[in-house]
Amino acid sequence: MPGATSSQSPPPRIRVERPDPAVDGGRYPVKRTAADVLDVSADVFRDGHDTLRAVARFRPEGTGAWRESPLRPIDAHEDGVRWAGTIELDATLGLWEWQVLAWVDRFATWRHEIDRKHAAGQEDLTGELSEGVLILRDAAANAEGAARARILEAADALDGPGATPQVALDPDLAAILAAHPDRAEQATGETLGIQVDPELARFGSWYELFPRSWGGLKGAAEQVPRLAELGFDVLYFPPIHPIGLKNRKGRNNSLTAGADDPGSPYAIGSADGDHTAVHPELGTIEDVDHLVSVLDEHGMKLALDFAIQCSADHPWLTEHPEWFNRRPDGTLKYAENPPKKYQDIYNVDFACEDWRGLWQALLDVVRFWIDHGVRVFRVDNPHTKPLPFWEWMLAEVRRTDPDVVFLAEAFTRRRVMQALAKVGYQQSYTYFTWKNASWELREYFTELAHSGEQEYFRPNAFVNTPDILPEYLQHGGAHAFPVRAILAATLSPSWGVYSGFENLEHTAVKAHSEEYLDSEKYEAHERRLDGELLPLIGTLNRARRDNVALQHLGDLRFLDTHNEALVAYVKRRGDNVVITVVNVDPEHPQEGLVEIPHDLGLPGSYTVTDLLSVERFDWHQGGNYVRLVPGERAGHVLRVDTR
Repeated sequence: MPGATSSQSPPPRIRVERPDPAVDGGRYPVKRTAADVLDVSADVFRDGHDTLRAVARFRPEGTGAWRESPLRPIDAHEDGVRWAGTIELDATLGLWEWQVLAWVDRFATWRHEIDRKHAAGQEDLTGELSEGVLILRDAAANAEGAARARILEAADALDGPGATPQVALDPDLAAILAAHPDRAEQATGETLGIQVDPELARFGSWYELFPRSWGGLKGAAEQVPRLAELGFDVLYFPPIHPIGLKNRKGRNNSLTAGADDPGSPYAIGSADGDHTAVHPELGTIEDVDHLVSVLDEHGMKLALDFAIQCSADHPWLTEHPEWFNRRPDGTLKYAENPPKKYQDIYNVDFACEDWRGLWQALLDVVRFWIDHGVRVFRVDNPHTKPLPFWEWMLAEVRRTDPDVVFLAEAFTRRRVMQALAKVGYQQSYTYFTWKNASWELREYFTELAHSGEQEYFRPNAFVNTPDILPEYLQHGGAHAFPVRAILAATLSPSWGVYSGFENLEHTAVKAHSEEYLDSEKYEAHERRLDGELLPLIGTLNRARRDNVALQHLGDLRFLDTHNEALVAYVKRRGDNVVITVVNVDPEHPQEGLVEIPHDLGLPGSYTVTDLLSVERFDWHQGGNYVRLVPGERAGHVLRVDTR
């Protein structure tokens, strides 16, 4: 026996395998939010026939004592070895760790042996009872007070004359021993991680606006009470920093800017400052502080755009020229995403020799805004920056400010989006923007909810963005907008609206383009919260807040409608059940039968309330007739009232 000595114990015989949930075998933590309940499981087994016990142990990373939650065998009736249970997290944010601890229950093993032999009529159990005496005396060391006294009393009874198996079979004694286990032979599984984030990382409603179209930062602050009344949780701004003059873009992305053209806010940096400065035309850093305080008063958060790019006038180009990649002829290459060109923007060089200094400077930018009360960052094009940088930076922020939320604006390859989530992003934009048919929605959201992706990837379904005016909205007419709003607000726990959506803005700059005509990226508009779709948006946000089922994704289940133009699904959280049916055809009435399966656990018949219209309907297991007419009713959001 290599490395063994007479004083060493043999290797543990218990095996703990396949713990779940685990992301990439435990390389990355699973994600949950404060006070969540995490379902866990693992294979626990041992050679022989000894009785096993197991618990899930968990704690915030770096703290002392483990907390424990019991696991139970779930397939023993099939001679299986799977154990499962739950971990109840508290409000402590940051990284947690958990593992499975299993041991041989010596008393239960011995008691089972006594019971079988006694039932078989074996009379002489003297040797077996003597073993029980030792087991009970060892177990007494783990107990105190009355429990200890009761265990020792049982040991004495077995050790005396006339001892009988009945002492061992006493169910009260078994309960005491179960509560004070002897873990002499035990084994632990691998330690896995849990990233515990604030609730806003999982559930929230976002509203995006350009402050320059609302009277600057002070004007935006004036909109907060109304936005809060509409049920929004996050007010999101594109970059608010000074804008460069060189190569400034004109209206509709033209290469020549007029004297009054403000330029794209993504061309960051000028003589007025860098990523830590506020554009003078928008206000001051004090105005940011005031806005944050107003948002706090109304239960909202400010999200700022973190765009790692610079205009030709950014101070870093002169202060740190080594952070930029130049061609052999000395020129800088502007940013491109063909067919899009950004002649007013230069990217930093993550492969430069001073990459550590660059990384630290970018972290300092984020910390600057955190110090001014910003708790949410929407990150522009994170998929074009190194994953190791994000893993480092997000961990650094989480170490000191675990309540900060990062949203990845990553419309890119699925694996890259998943990788960004694994390294720490709390949320991500999604492909929802281009999923319009019922089969596409079913396929995509089934993946998000049930493929394993739900353990680490949290979707945020924006109905539109300043960069994306989907063709569905361009060509679907006014009736397309409520369809997309209902879908986004009920399918995804987090959703977002860019201002103009509520006004049904749908004109593209040209055919086959997703760019808005007269895009706010290149000019200021005169905006007001007066769009005709705002009442529906407010109603949806209230329904989301009032129904916990709509605040989660994992319980999503699609329902058959017998009509491909109708998409139906149910979400359930405890006793809260919400059934949504939407007509994805914005031009024609559609009808069908929404099938409620028996295994959904609903009564044979029940009433539902439409959270959009407050109408009540009688529903039942089996097929329920639905007719949805564009312009009259885009969909139903039905809360089940009776169970």
